[in-house]
Amino acid sequence: MNSLVLALIAFFGYIVAYKTYGSWLAKKIFKLSDKNPVPSKEFYDGVDYVPTKRHILLGHHFTTIAGTGPIVGPAIGVIWGWLPAFLWVVLGPIFAGAVHDFTSLVMSSRHGGQTIGELSRKLISNRVGVIFLILIQFLLWLVLAVFAMIMGLLFDMYPESVLSIWMQIPIAIWIGYMVYKKGKKDTLYSIIGLILLYVFAIVGIFLPIRLPQLGPVSPIVLWIVILLIYSYFASVLPVTTLLQPRDYINSHELLVLMGVLFAGILVARPAIVAPAFQVAKGAPSLWPTLFIIIACGAISGFHSLASSGTTVKQLENEKDAQFVGYGGMLLEGALSVLVILAVTAGLGMYGKGTAGYFQYYSEWATTAGAGLAAQLKAIVEGAANLMKAIGIPELLGRTLMAVFIVSFAGTTLDSATRIQRFALEELVRTKSGKPWGPFKNRYFSTFVVVALAFGLAMSSPDGKGALKLWPVFGALNQLLAALALLIGTVYLAKKKINPLPTLLPAVFMLTTTIVATIQNIVTYASQNNYLLVFIAGSTLVIAFWMVFESLLSIAKSVKLETVYQEEFKKTGIPTTESESRVC
Repeated sequence: MNSLVLALIAFFGYIVAYKTYGSWLAKKIFKLSDKNPVPSKEFYDGVDYVPTKRHILLGHHFTTIAGTGPIVGPAIGVIWGWLPAFLWVVLGPIFAGAVHDFTSLVMSSRHGGQTIGELSRKLISNRVGVIFLILIQFLLWLVLAVFAMIMGLLFDMYPESVLSIWMQIPIAIWIGYMVYKKGKKDTLYSIIGLILLYVFAIVGIFLPIRLPQLGPVSPIVLWIVILLIYSYFASVLPVTTLLQPRDYINSHELLVLMGVLFAGILVARPAIVAPAFQVAKGAPSLWPTLFIIIACGAISGFHSLASSGTTVKQLENEKDAQFVGYGGMLLEGALSVLVILAVTAGLGMYGKGTAGYFQYYSEWATTAGAGLAAQLKAIVEGAANLMKAIGIPELLGRTLMAVFIVSFAGTTLDSATRIQRFALEELVRTKSGKPWGPFKNRYFSTFVVVALAFGLAMSSPDGKGALKLWPVFGALNQLLAALALLIGTVYLAKKKINPLPTLLPAVFMLTTTIVATIQNIVTYASQNNYLLVFIAGSTLVIAFWMVFESLLSIAKSVKLETVYQEEFKKTGIPTTESESRVC
């Protein structure tokens, strides 16, 4: 199979899906309207709630959801062969991931910008909402601690990328000032910022930055401290100061990189050297494992937190939800397709053939078990080979890829800090509707979030403490996606709208994650890791609990509607109470 053919099939499929299925969801299912109020205008504060042009918001949303997930996940997923991974990142976003992101965004917009956790409290029950918000806190707690560690590891692996990454901050602040204070054109200045980013990437090759070992404190731990301090300040600043302009630059970086990789495929047209199906030594079963490992490239629960966390508070027009929510997920799927082609075709270029691929994918232990460094090396090498086909030197290609990966990990890090702060404030909300006590202050709430992440990271002296809990993250993240779709199903059912677009992927993801979690519990028990057994078992209970309460909620709303209809037949007087309770 030729890589160019697969790329064209995927990209054409995404475009058709956006124009047909995405438009059908927007117009017929959710009935988007520019007359509906949006939180960014209702609660405008210049800090978190800021109406934003849709192309800028797409940049922010995409760079928030696209951390290392759509890169590392697909690169591991091809261990079962290129075909299962390819089909999942093409069909998954269209019928599951994009529906999930889009639904979360619309529901949140119509409920005052509340997070998916708070929505579960309103749409299902208070009990479910509290448990769900705690689940979200746990997941984001892991994300912050692990992503800080990952970025520290990447900085240590690719010191050439450090200068460019940190120079993004003053560049982004300058662009934000010029665009929002001086009224300059955002596209022009973002392109200038992108050019500067690449200039510093080239300079970084000659000026790599490494942190020293300070006694028992490793460079990775030093980076964790620096990155969490950065996350604190970045997440309390107004979104127009740093978050939006930086993410807009990164979105342009993404488009350039995807264009460069596609150009390499177009020029070289490398053949796929990986088998279509593969039974690698030591690899677990394809189902459910593939659908847990490849998350962000197909569907990810973290996306519902981004959609209902930061993105919704910047949505300028409800009709933009299709472009940002549905379109953003398809764009992430396109990135995952290019990653799959980079490792299944790019690794075989320049005479390496199948040996280039099997160097990384001969057995499970050398793929998923070899750690992040080995996984990233396969991606970077395959991508550098594609870039080399259009004349980009190999060292520069590796540096550009490293800058890209670290940039996206960074945007996820500080956006996740802001999202966790929102969710924490909702969790401790009193009956008055406001956060309890000191949590009214965003500086205090953010400090608590960052301090907890630092504590988890430093539960191991090397800064990798969160890795003790990380094995439960994959299934937990996909469970969150299933539950977000379930909440969407309840929302549509109560509105008397066809719930199948959310129900079908919800059933598939629930079944998949429940089976995966049961398998994990058996594995953890055999390893006598009772902490992970407890966490996995608790999430399983939460899943069944939410399904049960969701069904009760739907049944109750149907029963109420029947009662009001019978009352209307008897009296001929319509009631608005029915609508308020059901909707």
